[in-house]
Amino acid sequence: MFAKTLSATLAGIDAIPVEVEVHITPNADVPATMIVGLPDTAVKESRERVRSAIASCGFPFPQGATLINLAPADLRKEGAISDLSIALCILAASGIVDPARLEGFLFAGELALDGSIRPVKGVLPVALMARTKKEIRSLVVPARNVREAAVAADALNVYPVNSLRDVFAVLSGETAPLPRENGISFSEPDWSGLPDFSEVKGQTGAKRALEIAAAGGHNVLLSGPPGSGKSMLAKRMPGILPPMTVEETLETSRIHSILGLLGPDKPILKTRPFRSPHHTISDAGLLGGGSNPQPGEISLAHNGVLFLDELPEFKRNVLEVLRQPLENGNVTVSRASGSFLFPARFILMAAMNPCPCGHLGDTRHRCRCRSLQIQQYRARLSGPLLDRIDLHIEVPALSDMELTAAPAGETSAEIRARVIRARKIQEERYRASGITCNAQMGPSHLIKYCPLDRTLQGLLRHSIVEFGFSARAYDKILRVARTIADLAGEENISRDHVFEAIGYRALDRRV
Repeated sequence: MFAKTLSATLAGIDAIPVEVEVHITPNADVPATMIVGLPDTAVKESRERVRSAIASCGFPFPQGATLINLAPADLRKEGAISDLSIALCILAASGIVDPARLEGFLFAGELALDGSIRPVKGVLPVALMARTKKEIRSLVVPARNVREAAVAADALNVYPVNSLRDVFAVLSGETAPLPRENGISFSEPDWSGLPDFSEVKGQTGAKRALEIAAAGGHNVLLSGPPGSGKSMLAKRMPGILPPMTVEETLETSRIHSILGLLGPDKPILKTRPFRSPHHTISDAGLLGGGSNPQPGEISLAHNGVLFLDELPEFKRNVLEVLRQPLENGNVTVSRASGSFLFPARFILMAAMNPCPCGHLGDTRHRCRCRSLQIQQYRARLSGPLLDRIDLHIEVPALSDMELTAAPAGETSAEIRARVIRARKIQEERYRASGITCNAQMGPSHLIKYCPLDRTLQGLLRHSIVEFGFSARAYDKILRVARTIADLAGEENISRDHVFEAIGYRALDRRV
């Protein structure tokens, strides 16, 4: 007595099809149920969940020896996503369900003891995988996950179910699939729920710098005394970034789906993510990890913003793991079971005080830090990490007039319109280059798209000597100058653009 069907498991950010096979030996000497195929503890425990769920629905659990195989056998299976497939295979091998009816279906769902079906993580990547497989024609998922699965509604029949008995109605043809018009809509994001730049008092220079960062995809470090508005500015960054493309939306949402961060009311992300981990986070929490590696905070911030407040308070080893992702836009996590590549292309926004007490340069408060203390505080940030941050912005304390006056700045919508225009210029420029914004330019792109006349070359050589800029800082200045020119709608980089870009290397200019 044999039956098989399809389920899935997660490996990194990808869903892998899993073939569930059940063989029942009725007259075995030792009745037992065994699961093979590298199951983890949650998968092994599915034996008891499935047994109780089948009994609660009024069906007999088969007597004898039941062997459940999850193929491919060399891939570790985690979680309860295969509960539903295992239960249906057992019922099919017992003769209660026609095995032929399982063909063309992929089932995903966790079974409760009463036979109801609970939501599971990773339904979005499962749906994206299923739509690429010719042998899969229908997808059965928990009702609370159906909005994630709806992304495949144009290619597959998607069925939401609440219980094991609902699945019988699907297999018998009594239940219709999700209507095609109920598929996922990739409409314009709703910006109304995001904090607005018009709420920020003063800080005109910092606002200008963040506009440049959004337009070119540049990393930013905000330095200023407590209460100057650093966190307030950072939280408004997603509101001035351009909307995500369909590909970016699916890629970013897939990462959040794997960690169970999506829900019925938010099946996909329509605005760019903003992640702000606490400074006590571990390197595995930031980078990703685990026995079966899962994405960390930098991958959750993919295509969005990663904000690190109180940057010097983070552990040194945690900050240093950022260096490779900031260069490559991805992170590789290696374990004995294999290597996993997680996307991690984000805008890094960081904030710090200018000194341990925070009042260096604040005209209203006296700084009590000694020079050695200030040096040690700044030394917590390595030179290679600072080199990878394009814009170093000083955020001064607000004056009495600014503090008591009503906010009178531009709205996020006005700034975003200029950012989108600059991004469109970059998209056209790099259409055949494999990149999307100025921050991603490599050495060959800098030569081609950032030519300088002799006067500007002399100006930059003088700056390198005077301020000790590194080669990487030099490249960052060129990229920022290119973005400033794009915001101005100018084809060539001018002297003013270079001067402004040099002005945004505040920490390099401290001698």
